[in-house]
Amino acid sequence: MNRVINEIERMFPNAKCELNHSNEFELVIAVMLSAQTTDAAVNKLTKDLFKKYLEPTDYLMVSDNELESDLRRIGLHRRKAASIKAASKMIFNDYNGVVPNTRQELMKLPGVGRKTANVVLGVAFDIPAIPVDTHVERVSKRLGLAEQDDNVLVVEKKLMGRIPKSKWNKLHHQMIFFGRYHCLARKPHCEVCKLLEYCNYISEK
Repeated sequence: MNRVINEIERMFPNAKCELNHSNEFELVIAVMLSAQTTDAAVNKLTKDLFKKYLEPTDYLMVSDNELESDLRRIGLHRRKAASIKAASKMIFNDYNGVVPNTRQELMKLPGVGRKTANVVLGVAFDIPAIPVDTHVERVSKRLGLAEQDDNVLVVEKKLMGRIPKSKWNKLHHQMIFFGRYHCLARKPHCEVCKLLEYCNYISEK
């Protein structure tokens, strides 16, 4: 386990959240937009979006059609527009326009699941959390940190038990980078990987 963690840390020492944002609210919106969409595509969209929409009330003041149009460049834009409006309304009405900083409260927001809540906790508030996205899940299962039939919650719980809490926030980004740029879903860079002895992907080929 330590060998796996150390190698991932060595490979990506400067890993961090790649969604551009300047405050907690923008991060919530960016993570909501990133569902089934790349961070790069979200960043292209939010470059202009965050100039137009600065706070929750800005999303509430436009029509559904206008917001959907502003999000049209990414997938599931209608569903995401509805969730963003509903979440903005709750943040404004229930939390005085301030993004809450507990998982329980964050997950009350429409469109915010456990992974999104964990991202916001770790990135915006520096509260230890391990968001399990597709990269973290894949890497965990390939390297034997979780079983193939584990769901994302089980993967998260296993990682929380095996990784020192002080490393959760940083290592989750490093695992994302490892999965995004090295241990790809298709054609991973096995030929240069130093963790092959732990890898289930290689043993199953």
